[in-house]
Amino acid sequence: MAQTRVVLWEGGSLWLVDAARFEGETRSTDFHAHHAIQVTFSLGGTFRLVAEDEASTTTDTVVAADGLHRFEAEGRIALLFVEPESRLGRGLASRHISGTLTELAPSPLLAAELAALTTSDWRAADSEIVAWGRRLVGALAADERAEIPDYRIRKVIVWASERLDRTLSLADAVPVAGLSSSRLRHLFVEQTGLPFKTYLLWLRLSKAVAIVARGSPLTAAAHEAGFSDSAHLSRTFRRMFGVAPTALQMLT
Repeated sequence: MAQTRVVLWEGGSLWLVDAARFEGETRSTDFHAHHAIQVTFSLGGTFRLVAEDEASTTTDTVVAADGLHRFEAEGRIALLFVEPESRLGRGLASRHISGTLTELAPSPLLAAELAALTTSDWRAADSEIVAWGRRLVGALAADERAEIPDYRIRKVIVWASERLDRTLSLADAVPVAGLSSSRLRHLFVEQTGLPFKTYLLWLRLSKAVAIVARGSPLTAAAHEAGFSDSAHLSRTFRRMFGVAPTALQMLT
């Protein structure tokens, strides 16, 4: 059983995973893709990442947004997820990503943060784990000054994030952006890389993960995040992360 501690903040999340062997087999996921940039770190454990068009890798690695991949893990690892539309996400991408999988170059600052996280108490307060996650993102993005999304798209993302328990459509967002439907559709894809409906699904999933991480049952998380039921949430979670949400045992 994998034991997992999940903390989230605006624009990112950090998953601390202890992937124990089960009957002698390494824990693994199915092929999946998610909109967030994923950075996988060893915290004393081992992992193997595989993409369809690239060789597998065994070192600290960045997975590009929407990149199809799978991974196997044993022992303690960390998964850092960063919103690609954020300033730090764009800085991270421009600095480190050269394909679906990109191995990280050695960094003294990053090594120091990971060494501290490896020996830390995973039952620490959320604020302490969040601070680690933010420092990891900062170390990765360094001084990059990547362009942030168009302000009208940022308004739509914030507007949608506050209404995930409702049925939303691109037409509903038109007055928020102050654009025609066709222009908003084009600009949204141009700025985020995803159609509005697909991006909305990612927002719903991110909210559901945050609710489950607080200890709420799947059914409550599904309804609050705008999924039809817990089965819908479970299917989406498996498609996006390669595992069922029930496979994660939250540390309390």
